[in-house]
Amino acid sequence: MVEPSLAGRRALVTGAGTGIGRAIARALAREGATVAVTDLDLRAAEATAGEIGIAAFGTGLDVTDAAAAEAVFAEAARRMGGLDILCANAGISSMHLVKDLDEAEWDRNMAVNAKGVFLSDRAAVRRWLADGTKGAIVNTASMAGKIGAPWLAHYSASKFAVVGFTQALAREVAPHGIRVNCVCPGFVRTSMQERELLWEARLRGMSVEAVQADYVAQTPLGRLEEPEDVADAIVFL
Repeated sequence: MVEPSLAGRRALVTGAGTGIGRAIARALAREGATVAVTDLDLRAAEATAGEIGIAAFGTGLDVTDAAAAEAVFAEAARRMGGLDILCANAGISSMHLVKDLDEAEWDRNMAVNAKGVFLSDRAAVRRWLADGTKGAIVNTASMAGKIGAPWLAHYSASKFAVVGFTQALAREVAPHGIRVNCVCPGFVRTSMQERELLWEARLRGMSVEAVQADYVAQTPLGRLEEPEDVADAIVFL
């Protein structure tokens, strides 16, 4: 029998209560990792951990809070006996024309999507450098972090930041045996995308069905991504 590829590894996933994060946590556990499931919504984190079973536990985490990130990472490492993997996945989105976008919404997207990745990655890297251990980070960016998306200028800016930060950090810590990558999902079937379909339909004066058909038409495989598609790529990395 083939041993799971991540047997004995200890992972922490942010934004793991629903959607892509939930799929990541489940996929990591399937491959043998013990998983700290974190989310702003504690109940959602605990629900995901409950689905996984004894190889996981759930805890609340606001990724925009530096002190909370350090504390949660320390507690997770204590409970699991260490930390080998970080999946910085927590993120939000909203849609507005730039002319209607206010500073609060810009700041909110930047705080969760960009600053949240920075604080999470920093907490993991600090621990590994202090311990002299190696680790792997996978950040969740977006295809909107590679090609600017209309109605998502603030979201795109935050995800471009994730891509650039990932590249810079990877070069900085590679000599210490720490690997840093990011994934850039496309149109993924999640509750966040369901909200985006409604927002975009209103902004474009189209039906939800027409917007979704446009998403599919832009996807070479001819279907929407599933959260598990993204999770499988992250497990590989």
